[in-house]
Amino acid sequence: MITIWGRANSVNVQKVLWLCEEISLSYNRIDAGLQFGHNTESEYLAMNPTGKVPTLVDGDFVLWESNSILRYIVMQYGGPSALYPADAKARASIDRWLDWSLSTLQPAERPVFWGIVRTPEAERDLEKISADVVKVAKVWSVLDAHLKGRDFIEGASFTIADIVLGAFAKRWFGIPGIERARMPSLQRWYASLTTRPGFRKHVDVQLS
Repeated sequence: MITIWGRANSVNVQKVLWLCEEISLSYNRIDAGLQFGHNTESEYLAMNPTGKVPTLVDGDFVLWESNSILRYIVMQYGGPSALYPADAKARASIDRWLDWSLSTLQPAERPVFWGIVRTPEAERDLEKISADVVKVAKVWSVLDAHLKGRDFIEGASFTIADIVLGAFAKRWFGIPGIERARMPSLQRWYASLTTRPGFRKHVDVQLS
């Protein structure tokens, strides 16, 4: 059985847990990060020198970086082939969104999430938060335009790209007290994800 190190309220851990639910893969999870600690200890750093979560341990194989973990799980443990197709073009199309989530979406989303969810109300910089909301809305508008006429990010089939971006979409739609531009395609896609058992169990939880 694989072991996943990481706290359940981490968006990057949630991606991995959601995928495991999709393919009915059993795992052992150990809380790590923030209030749970462990990630600054030498034992953990020997596995993952970044000190971040999640870290996957599969026998004597250790892997960090959540999107790489998703790819490994699908390739190693199977599940519906549509999750990460073997075809080079289909796989590359999925990979670009995984890269985009790290290079563009997460950096834009993080200041809003931390500025509201992880900052006491009395300490919030509302002017900065408002400006950051505008920035991340522009990023989400890219996906909204892409999703027009599509059920999922890469067409008719649910893939790990939907898992990755869906986990971040929970933050966008779940953060309280912000005004969101109307994005009908994005909203329709997100609504479809909220019906999936893995999303409901691991992602659709109170932001913290």
